[in-house]
Amino acid sequence: MSVIIIKVDDKSSKILKELAKKLGANVVNMNDNQYEDFLLGSIIDSEKTGIDVSREEIFKKLSKE
Repeated sequence: MSVIIIKVDDKSSKILKELAKKLGANVVNMNDNQYEDFLLGSIIDSEKTGIDVSREEIFKKLSKE
C-alpha cells in the first residue's frame, strides 16, 4: 500500500476525491489541524534517537534559548 497526500483547494479536492474513488482508492479528508498534527508526528518519528532524556535536561536546554 502507498499513501499520497495532496493539499489543494476545495474545488480541486472534490474532483480528485471523485477520481480516486472511481479508481478504487480509499479517500480520507483532513482539515488543517489534522494535517499539521500529521506533519508534526512525521517530524517526531524521523528525529527519534532512542535515547532517554531527563525532564531536567530538557528544561535546562529550553531555558538557554
